[in-house]
Amino acid sequence: MTTATYDYDVIVIGAGHAGTEAALAAARMGARTALLTANCDTVGQMSCNPAIGGVGKGQIVREIDALGGAMGRAIDATGIQFRMLNRRKGPAMHSPRAQADKRLYQAEIKRIVEEQANLSLRQEVVEEILVEGSEGARIVGVRVGGGAEYRAEAVILTTGTFLQALMHTGETKTPGGRAGEGTSSGISGALTRLGIRLARFKTGTPPRLNGRTIDYGKTELQPGDDDPQPFSFLNDRLVVEQMPCHITYTNEKVHALIHANLDRAPMYSGQIQTNGPRYCPSIEDKVVRFADRSQHQIFLEPEGRHTQEVYVNGVSTSLPRDVQDAMFRLIPGLEQAEIMRYGYAVEYDYSPPDQLQVSLESKQVKGLYFAGQINGTTGYEEAGAQGLIAGANAALALQGKEALVLDRDQAYTGVLIDDLVTCGVDEPYRMFTSRAEYRLLLRQDNADRRLTPLAHEVGLVDSARFERLRQKQTEIERVTGVLESVRHEGTLLSKYLRRPEVEWPDIVKLAPALSAVNARVAEQVLYDLKYAGYIARQSVDVDRQHRLAEKRIPTGFDYGRLAQLRVEAREKLQRIQPSNLSQAGRISGITPADIALLMVHFEGKSKSRRK
Repeated sequence: MTTATYDYDVIVIGAGHAGTEAALAAARMGARTALLTANCDTVGQMSCNPAIGGVGKGQIVREIDALGGAMGRAIDATGIQFRMLNRRKGPAMHSPRAQADKRLYQAEIKRIVEEQANLSLRQEVVEEILVEGSEGARIVGVRVGGGAEYRAEAVILTTGTFLQALMHTGETKTPGGRAGEGTSSGISGALTRLGIRLARFKTGTPPRLNGRTIDYGKTELQPGDDDPQPFSFLNDRLVVEQMPCHITYTNEKVHALIHANLDRAPMYSGQIQTNGPRYCPSIEDKVVRFADRSQHQIFLEPEGRHTQEVYVNGVSTSLPRDVQDAMFRLIPGLEQAEIMRYGYAVEYDYSPPDQLQVSLESKQVKGLYFAGQINGTTGYEEAGAQGLIAGANAALALQGKEALVLDRDQAYTGVLIDDLVTCGVDEPYRMFTSRAEYRLLLRQDNADRRLTPLAHEVGLVDSARFERLRQKQTEIERVTGVLESVRHEGTLLSKYLRRPEVEWPDIVKLAPALSAVNARVAEQVLYDLKYAGYIARQSVDVDRQHRLAEKRIPTGFDYGRLAQLRVEAREKLQRIQPSNLSQAGRISGITPADIALLMVHFEGKSKSRRK
């Protein structure tokens, strides 16, 4: 019997948010790419909340867009409500978020995938990962159901929550990584045979209600912004009929009901023993951990324009069905609400990310990359960013070029990946602005200025997009020049603008010629000048970290040779294998004294070689 064989450059397994961005990135860079999914009808599906962005996450979406990714364009085309969070705070905290028409978003991502040159979408179930060599194994492809083989020099795993997945609703357990779908067992076994460690995490999702049965008169209205801001830098403005969300609250009766049924909750009965996302707790966790709170906020979010289905944000749960029914009868506005889909928790295999290089390539198997929830993260945005970087690096490796590695001062995406590979995870990782020490540099508004030139250099964006950015930058420089040449009462407008009480409209009154300046250009000029002092101070620390990053550590260095190092430091450094002293210093438990010892050792080696 002849085995069917298909030849590609890059194979991506899984077509969720990580997989689609990975496949699109590799294909944009010229790699012949196959995107394999168990079901072509679920490409880009929103498994949980029908929204894109949020605090920290919105910044990542803007970065994905600046690097040529699809997520920002897709939500601009299919969003039903847009809000800029934290407007009352400084610009580093401004975070865009949008509700999506869930089905239209999925269809838009699928359309983008299907129309991308160099990319083939194939419905296949992967059963085996194919490698050559035992010592220094390298990827050669995958085997799918029915015995067919896809051959490639790079494979990217983006399997989400589907590896050995088990769903829980009360005492009921069902195999599957998403309601109505199955699980994948072959890949877990293949990874284990390759010597790759696996562990288990848990995540959850709330019930969905029939909006026709909700009494919105008992809830608070939450409208979108009057001036909806697009995610994609390719869009100057949005024209959209926005749909409202609504807010209600739990109460002490709800909390008492949950407490009375904790023995039936999988997380408390011992049925689930794995860790879940601490920053997105279930309603069971909320009433236990915050016992002093008499209520918790609930957001009622429509899932689309052409459905009555409503996502109940804030009530993630795996309580039994009868408890979920009773719980909603006690919540204002939801007393008569019908549950269309019950909440559940899902346990799944993930691969601890300290087994990865900063390129997201496996340390054990050359050509094997990991992206998304398989790396222990949570969220569409974190997954999409990892997928894009993994796809780009797979293509760059095929071209014999250096990997695309974003520093912590370049992008939230850089913070995300560095945290994963350097520190590992003990719970599903979620991005927050507080994780970025240089967040004033990493604002959502300047992602294109930070990343699009780099994306153009490696082939992730085309010349037309780069030219658009170049024109914007030229205009920013022109406007800045005007402000540095015009005075008001003896003070240059550039210095006048730095005063806390002065805003852009005040400048326009003094220099009417600037009234026609594009709003995004004006915003960039405003932030560049108003926060110049703070940015300069952050830049000093950035320079120090760059000097440490220049102190490279040889690949595969044996830390056991350094007897002066503490045992804990030797063990962690040996396992993670940092590429430079800056990364080594961010490993949990590594002290300044350890870094000083390493610096002395490597500088001594360098001096010896120079002699």
